[in-house]
Amino acid sequence: MHKVEGEPMSQDYVVRYVGGPLDGRVDTLSQLPATLKETVTHVHLHGGPKIVHHYDLHYAVEYGCEYRLRGGAE
Repeated sequence: MHKVEGEPMSQDYVVRYVGGPLDGRVDTLSQLPATLKETVTHVHLHGGPKIVHHYDLHYAVEYGCEYRLRGGAE
């Protein structure tokens, strides 16, 4: 887990998702989280086999952080 330190932000903290089925999703948080997950797992359930995507944490100074789809075969 990453500990996020510093002064409180005066604006909302934005978490963006890049790639895969969550591409373009934006979560806006009113408060800076004390810790952020290094990896987010998205599981798509449907009539067939479940599809799993992993997103890894990257920081973006401009707005907060983003989770990028992990590349390569999983």
